[in-house]
Amino acid sequence: MNSSTGDKLSDMRLWTLHPRYLDTKGLLAVWREGLLAQSVLQNKTAGYRNHPQLRRFSASPDASAAIATYLRGIYQESVRRGYHFGEDKISRVEHHEQIPCTRGQLLYEWKHLKEKLRQRDIHRYQTMENIPEPDPHPLFYIVDGDIEDWEKNIELR
Repeated sequence: MNSSTGDKLSDMRLWTLHPRYLDTKGLLAVWREGLLAQSVLQNKTAGYRNHPQLRRFSASPDASAAIATYLRGIYQESVRRGYHFGEDKISRVEHHEQIPCTRGQLLYEWKHLKEKLRQRDIHRYQTMENIPEPDPHPLFYIVDGDIEDWEKNIELR
């Protein structure tokens, strides 16, 4: 994670993990970042088109629909927790096809999230520390493989 660049998106994380594992800070961040990603994928903003976190959405037959489906999963988790995210900010397009993601990526993100939780929400960390493999976000299905090629943050390997 390279926050020293001053680039807010250097830390962008569109988690493969199911949003139920995220703490409040993580859920709020992925909502914000997902909305920004939606703008990028809909060509409503000029920057960040080649950000590595967007590649799996861009590779989908309908990138705009894929990110909208991703955001709906985040929104559903926010409702479950009693938060008031703006559903009207999600594009109305539908996406019914899941996107493959490697087990290595899922486990890499799991380790990454647990390290964050150990630092900022020890209780949440303790409830999840012994889960060997988390569920993915409903948009994704897991296939065998290592960390995805687009993953830039390899310090956790």
